[in-house]
Amino acid sequence: MSKLQNTTKRDLLALGGCAVIYAIFQGLIGFGVIGPFWELNLILIGINIILAVSLNLITGFAGQFSIGHAGFMAIGAYLGAVATVKFQLPFIAAILVGAGAAGLLGFLIGLPTLRLSGDYLAIATLGLGEIIRISILNTPYLGGATGLMGIPRYTTFTWTFLAVIVTIFFIKNFVNSSHGRACISVRENEIAAEAMGIDTTKYKVMAFTIGAAFAGVAGALFSHYFYIAHPASFTFMKSFDILTMTVLGGLGSITGSITAAILLTFISAALASYPEWRMVVYSLMLIILMIYRPQGLFGNKELSLKLFGRLTGGKKRDVA
Repeated sequence: MSKLQNTTKRDLLALGGCAVIYAIFQGLIGFGVIGPFWELNLILIGINIILAVSLNLITGFAGQFSIGHAGFMAIGAYLGAVATVKFQLPFIAAILVGAGAAGLLGFLIGLPTLRLSGDYLAIATLGLGEIIRISILNTPYLGGATGLMGIPRYTTFTWTFLAVIVTIFFIKNFVNSSHGRACISVRENEIAAEAMGIDTTKYKVMAFTIGAAFAGVAGALFSHYFYIAHPASFTFMKSFDILTMTVLGGLGSITGSITAAILLTFISAALASYPEWRMVVYSLMLIILMIYRPQGLFGNKELSLKLFGRLTGGKKRDVA
């Protein structure tokens, strides 16, 4: 069986597994087993997975340290809301508008800033995230300091789950393509990649644009669930939350980002009655992680059926 056929088979099995997971959770929600509080947290888990996986493409696979991801989420949240509130467009159009606007802004910002690297890039992306937030804050058309209100609640578990699946499979296939391998080569050694003829700026901007676009998708889902888009939801601390999930799961691991997003969202839900302890727990987790597992929970590895087979002795049977 060819490599392409193997990949297609694995993707179909994964999609089948996702369909089963969706049916189980949708059934539990429909029968009232999962109440409104945990349904809200399921929506947040989906949004956080999109944010963490998209940032991992930028930071984990392309090696660009960005801490302004909440800014692109804000663009998607506001412009997606404008599409439905002021232009009465359907929800799918609002998602596409949010993704397109965030991706376009990511492209325009990426061209000048991604020539920087390391700490300089981190400072630049932090500043850009704050510029986006302050610009929104001072735009009356977008609600200004009071936020944009009256947004219809179109986001459901079904829409969120579908967006998560599209995000994961798109980024997974991008990473496994020649473009993704070029991004990884830039991460590993930018000078060597450039010497081999790879246009490093092109691939850094490409990863940055795709990551920003999916952050815009997460923003559109967010604003259409909570009825309001407010500048206070997209501060530096939100970018830090997303970065925490990405680092905790492992830079360069999509399944690591998914696991970390689920874990941290559940911790946040469990500490809902003690908000002052939330960042303390986050900080302790990062300190412990940096001491005992500096590469993250999964490192740059992916959780797969092959890995389970090795853990259960499958590798030994293959040798025999």
